[in-house]
Amino acid sequence: MKLEGKVAAITGGTAGLGRGIAEAFLAEGAKVALFARNPEKGARVIEEIRAHRSGPDRALFVAGDVMKQGDVEGFIDKTIDEFGTIDILVNNAGGAGDLQPMVNLSDEAFDEAMKWNVYSTFWATRRALPEMLEKKYGRVINMSSMEGKHGKPVFTAYTAAKHAVNGLTKSLAREVGEAGITVNAICPGLVVTDIIKNNGPETAKAMGMEFDDMITMFAQEAAIKRPNTVDEIAAVALLMASEEGAGITGAMFSVDGGTAQF
Repeated sequence: MKLEGKVAAITGGTAGLGRGIAEAFLAEGAKVALFARNPEKGARVIEEIRAHRSGPDRALFVAGDVMKQGDVEGFIDKTIDEFGTIDILVNNAGGAGDLQPMVNLSDEAFDEAMKWNVYSTFWATRRALPEMLEKKYGRVINMSSMEGKHGKPVFTAYTAAKHAVNGLTKSLAREVGEAGITVNAICPGLVVTDIIKNNGPETAKAMGMEFDDMITMFAQEAAIKRPNTVDEIAAVALLMASEEGAGITGAMFSVDGGTAQF
Protein backbone atom coordinates (compact mmCIF):
# COMPACT_ATOMS: atom_id res chain seq x y z
CA MET A 1 0.00 0.00 0.00
CA LYS A 2 2.55 2.55 -1.20
CA LEU A 3 0.05 5.42 -1.37
CA GLU A 4 -2.11 4.69 1.65
CA GLY A 5 -3.51 7.92 3.06
CA LYS A 6 -2.54 9.95 0.00
CA VAL A 7 -4.90 11.98 -2.20
CA ALA A 8 -4.33 12.16 -5.95
CA ALA A 9 -6.00 14.45 -8.47
CA ILE A 10 -5.84 13.30 -12.10
CA THR A 11 -6.97 15.34 -15.10
CA GLY A 12 -8.26 13.33 -18.04
CA GLY A 13 -8.82 10.58 -15.51
CA THR A 14 -11.70 8.55 -16.91
CA ALA A 15 -10.00 6.82 -19.86
CA GLY A 16 -6.68 5.74 -21.31
CA LEU A 17 -3.56 6.68 -19.37
CA GLY A 18 -5.50 8.66 -16.76
CA ARG A 19 -7.76 5.74 -15.92
CA GLY A 20 -4.80 3.37 -15.81
CA ILE A 21 -2.91 5.64 -13.43
CA ALA A 22 -6.02 6.03 -11.26
CA GLU A 23 -6.40 2.26 -10.99
CA ALA A 24 -2.72 1.85 -10.08
CA PHE A 25 -3.00 4.52 -7.38
CA LEU A 26 -6.20 3.04 -5.98
CA ALA A 27 -4.59 -0.39 -5.78
CA GLU A 28 -1.88 1.14 -3.60
CA GLY A 29 -4.34 2.74 -1.19
CA ALA A 30 -4.77 6.29 -2.51
CA LYS A 31 -7.95 8.29 -2.79
CA VAL A 32 -8.41 9.65 -6.31
CA ALA A 33 -10.26 12.60 -7.81
CA LEU A 34 -10.85 12.39 -11.56
CA PHE A 35 -11.51 15.30 -13.91
CA ALA A 36 -12.95 15.00 -17.43
CA ARG A 37 -15.61 16.53 -19.68
CA ASN A 38 -18.27 13.81 -19.89
CA PRO A 39 -20.39 13.60 -16.70
CA GLU A 40 -22.16 10.41 -17.78
CA LYS A 41 -18.89 8.63 -18.43
CA GLY A 42 -17.46 10.00 -15.21
CA ALA A 43 -20.37 8.66 -13.18
CA ARG A 44 -20.01 5.28 -14.86
CA VAL A 45 -16.28 5.11 -14.13
CA ILE A 46 -16.84 5.98 -10.47
CA GLU A 47 -19.43 3.21 -10.19
CA GLU A 48 -17.01 0.75 -11.79
CA ILE A 49 -14.26 1.79 -9.40
CA ARG A 50 -16.53 1.51 -6.38
CA ALA A 51 -17.69 -1.93 -7.48
CA HIS A 52 -14.11 -3.23 -7.52
CA ARG A 53 -12.51 -1.23 -4.71
CA SER A 54 -13.42 -1.25 -1.02
CA GLY A 55 -14.70 2.01 0.41
CA PRO A 56 -16.98 4.22 -1.68
CA ASP A 57 -15.26 7.34 -0.35
CA ARG A 58 -12.02 6.69 -2.22
CA ALA A 59 -13.08 8.01 -5.64
CA LEU A 60 -14.50 11.35 -6.79
CA PHE A 61 -15.43 12.63 -10.24
CA VAL A 62 -15.61 16.30 -11.23
CA ALA A 63 -16.89 17.31 -14.66
CA GLY A 64 -15.28 20.17 -16.51
CA ASP A 65 -13.29 21.42 -19.48
CA VAL A 66 -9.53 21.31 -19.09
CA MET A 67 -9.23 24.31 -21.43
CA LYS A 68 -11.19 26.52 -19.03
CA GLN A 69 -9.23 28.00 -16.15
CA GLY A 70 -12.21 28.16 -13.80
CA ASP A 71 -13.06 24.49 -14.36
CA VAL A 72 -9.48 23.35 -13.75
CA GLU A 73 -9.03 25.41 -10.62
CA GLY A 74 -12.47 24.33 -9.41
CA PHE A 75 -11.40 20.70 -9.75
CA ILE A 76 -8.43 21.25 -7.46
CA ASP A 77 -10.62 23.12 -4.96
CA LYS A 78 -13.22 20.33 -5.02
CA THR A 79 -10.55 17.69 -4.43
CA ILE A 80 -9.28 19.54 -1.37
CA ASP A 81 -12.80 20.24 -0.09
CA GLU A 82 -13.83 16.59 -0.47
CA PHE A 83 -10.67 14.81 0.71
CA GLY A 84 -9.10 17.46 2.93
CA THR A 85 -5.86 17.82 1.02
CA ILE A 86 -3.99 17.03 -2.20
CA ASP A 87 -0.72 15.10 -2.21
CA ILE A 88 -0.34 14.06 -5.84
CA LEU A 89 -1.30 15.93 -8.99
CA VAL A 90 -1.23 14.15 -12.34
CA ASN A 91 -1.63 16.58 -15.23
CA ASN A 92 -2.64 13.93 -17.72
CA ALA A 93 -5.17 15.73 -19.96
CA GLY A 94 -3.88 16.88 -23.32
CA GLY A 95 -3.78 16.03 -26.97
CA ALA A 96 -2.46 16.78 -30.43
CA GLY A 97 -5.43 18.77 -31.73
CA ASP A 98 -5.40 19.99 -35.33
CA LEU A 99 -2.52 18.41 -37.23
CA GLN A 100 -1.51 20.57 -40.18
CA PRO A 101 1.67 21.60 -41.95
CA MET A 102 2.78 24.80 -40.24
CA VAL A 103 1.96 26.89 -43.30
CA ASN A 104 -1.70 25.89 -42.82
CA LEU A 105 -1.79 26.03 -39.01
CA SER A 106 -4.20 28.64 -37.68
CA ASP A 107 -3.68 30.85 -34.65
CA GLU A 108 -6.75 29.22 -33.11
CA ALA A 109 -5.35 25.70 -33.50
CA PHE A 110 -2.00 26.71 -32.02
CA ASP A 111 -3.73 28.44 -29.12
CA GLU A 112 -5.88 25.36 -28.52
CA ALA A 113 -2.79 23.14 -28.29
CA MET A 114 -1.29 25.48 -25.72
CA LYS A 115 -4.45 25.61 -23.60
CA TRP A 116 -5.02 21.87 -23.78
CA ASN A 117 -1.49 20.87 -22.86
CA VAL A 118 0.34 23.80 -21.23
CA TYR A 119 -2.19 26.13 -19.65
CA SER A 120 -4.15 23.24 -18.14
CA THR A 121 -0.95 22.00 -16.50
CA PHE A 122 -0.08 25.50 -15.31
CA TRP A 123 -3.54 26.24 -13.90
CA ALA A 124 -3.88 22.97 -12.00
CA THR A 125 -0.36 23.03 -10.61
CA ARG A 126 -0.51 26.66 -9.51
CA ARG A 127 -3.77 25.98 -7.65
CA ALA A 128 -2.43 22.84 -5.93
CA LEU A 129 0.94 24.26 -4.90
CA PRO A 130 -0.15 26.31 -1.84
CA GLU A 131 -1.53 23.15 -0.18
CA MET A 132 1.66 21.22 -0.96
CA LEU A 133 3.94 24.07 0.13
CA GLU A 134 2.11 24.46 3.43
CA LYS A 135 2.68 20.84 4.40
CA LYS A 136 6.07 20.60 2.66
CA TYR A 137 5.08 17.56 0.64
CA GLY A 138 3.81 16.96 -2.87
CA ARG A 139 4.18 15.08 -6.11
CA VAL A 140 3.48 16.73 -9.47
CA ILE A 141 3.50 14.42 -12.50
CA ASN A 142 3.08 16.00 -15.93
CA MET A 143 2.15 13.89 -18.92
CA SER A 144 4.41 14.99 -21.74
CA SER A 145 5.28 12.97 -24.85
CA MET A 146 8.23 11.78 -26.87
CA GLU A 147 7.30 14.81 -29.02
CA GLY A 148 8.48 16.83 -26.03
CA LYS A 149 11.99 15.65 -26.86
CA HIS A 150 12.11 15.79 -30.65
CA GLY A 151 10.07 17.01 -33.61
CA LYS A 152 7.66 15.40 -36.05
CA PRO A 153 6.11 16.80 -39.23
CA VAL A 154 2.55 18.22 -38.85
CA PHE A 155 2.81 17.88 -35.03
CA THR A 156 4.22 21.43 -34.75
CA ALA A 157 1.77 22.86 -32.20
CA TYR A 158 1.68 19.68 -30.11
CA THR A 159 5.47 19.41 -30.13
CA ALA A 160 5.85 23.04 -29.07
CA ALA A 161 3.32 22.49 -26.27
CA LYS A 162 5.01 19.38 -24.92
CA HIS A 163 8.43 21.07 -25.01
CA ALA A 164 6.81 23.81 -22.91
CA VAL A 165 5.48 21.22 -20.45
CA ASN A 166 9.00 19.84 -20.07
CA GLY A 167 10.38 23.34 -19.49
CA LEU A 168 7.75 24.04 -16.84
CA THR A 169 8.63 20.73 -15.18
CA LYS A 170 12.35 21.51 -15.01
CA SER A 171 11.95 25.04 -13.66
CA LEU A 172 9.30 24.21 -11.07
CA ALA A 173 11.35 21.29 -9.78
CA ARG A 174 14.14 23.75 -8.95
CA GLU A 175 11.69 26.13 -7.28
CA VAL A 176 10.03 23.70 -4.89
CA GLY A 177 12.58 20.93 -4.31
CA GLU A 178 13.56 22.15 -0.85
CA ALA A 179 9.89 22.17 0.13
CA GLY A 180 9.64 18.39 -0.30
CA ILE A 181 7.79 18.60 -3.62
CA THR A 182 8.96 16.65 -6.64
CA VAL A 183 8.00 17.60 -10.20
CA ASN A 184 8.51 15.17 -13.06
CA ALA A 185 7.25 14.46 -16.56
CA ILE A 186 6.49 11.19 -18.31
CA CYS A 187 7.18 11.11 -22.05
CA PRO A 188 5.22 8.19 -23.52
CA GLY A 189 5.65 6.88 -27.01
CA LEU A 190 2.80 5.21 -28.84
CA VAL A 191 0.09 3.80 -26.57
CA VAL A 192 -3.00 2.59 -28.42
CA THR A 193 -5.72 3.99 -26.15
CA ASP A 194 -9.32 4.75 -27.12
CA ILE A 195 -8.43 8.34 -28.02
CA ILE A 196 -5.79 7.05 -30.45
CA LYS A 197 -8.32 4.66 -31.99
CA ASN A 198 -10.91 7.43 -32.30
CA ASN A 199 -8.68 10.26 -33.50
CA GLY A 200 -5.92 8.23 -35.12
CA PRO A 201 -7.51 7.96 -38.57
CA GLU A 202 -7.50 11.77 -38.90
CA THR A 203 -3.89 11.89 -37.71
CA ALA A 204 -2.94 9.25 -40.26
CA LYS A 205 -4.74 11.17 -42.98
CA ALA A 206 -2.78 14.31 -42.09
CA MET A 207 0.39 12.24 -42.45
CA GLY A 208 -0.74 10.84 -45.81
CA MET A 209 -1.23 7.23 -44.76
CA GLU A 210 -3.73 4.68 -43.43
CA PHE A 211 -4.29 4.28 -39.69
CA ASP A 212 -2.89 0.73 -39.45
CA ASP A 213 0.18 1.75 -41.44
CA MET A 214 0.75 4.68 -39.09
CA ILE A 215 0.57 2.44 -36.01
CA THR A 216 3.00 0.00 -37.62
CA MET A 217 5.40 2.82 -38.52
CA PHE A 218 5.39 4.27 -35.02
CA ALA A 219 5.88 0.81 -33.50
CA GLN A 220 8.84 0.14 -35.77
CA GLU A 221 10.50 3.36 -34.59
CA ALA A 222 10.74 1.85 -31.10
CA ALA A 223 13.54 -0.47 -30.04
CA ILE A 224 10.96 -2.92 -28.69
CA LYS A 225 9.02 -2.86 -32.02
CA ARG A 226 5.62 -2.51 -30.36
CA PRO A 227 3.47 0.12 -28.68
CA ASN A 228 3.81 0.67 -24.97
CA THR A 229 0.94 -0.30 -22.69
CA VAL A 230 -1.12 1.75 -20.26
CA ASP A 231 0.19 -0.38 -17.39
CA GLU A 232 3.79 0.46 -18.34
CA ILE A 233 3.05 4.17 -18.12
CA ALA A 234 1.10 3.76 -14.87
CA ALA A 235 4.01 1.90 -13.27
CA VAL A 236 6.30 4.89 -13.82
CA ALA A 237 3.65 7.28 -12.47
CA LEU A 238 3.39 5.10 -9.36
CA LEU A 239 7.16 5.26 -8.87
CA MET A 240 7.10 9.06 -9.11
CA ALA A 241 4.14 9.29 -6.73
CA SER A 242 5.56 6.98 -4.06
CA GLU A 243 8.31 7.36 -1.48
CA GLU A 244 10.60 5.32 -3.72
CA GLY A 245 10.56 8.30 -6.10
CA ALA A 246 11.42 10.93 -3.49
CA GLY A 247 14.88 11.48 -4.97
CA ILE A 248 13.64 11.96 -8.54
CA THR A 249 12.70 15.45 -9.64
CA GLY A 250 13.04 17.59 -12.75
CA ALA A 251 13.20 14.41 -14.83
CA MET A 252 11.66 13.67 -18.21
CA PHE A 253 11.08 9.91 -18.11
CA SER A 254 10.88 8.35 -21.57
CA VAL A 255 8.49 5.39 -21.60
CA ASP A 256 8.54 4.97 -25.35
CA GLY A 257 10.15 1.61 -25.97
CA GLY A 258 13.45 3.25 -26.95
CA THR A 259 12.09 5.63 -29.59
CA ALA A 260 13.72 8.84 -28.32
CA GLN A 261 16.98 7.75 -26.76
CA PHE A 262 17.84 10.89 -24.83
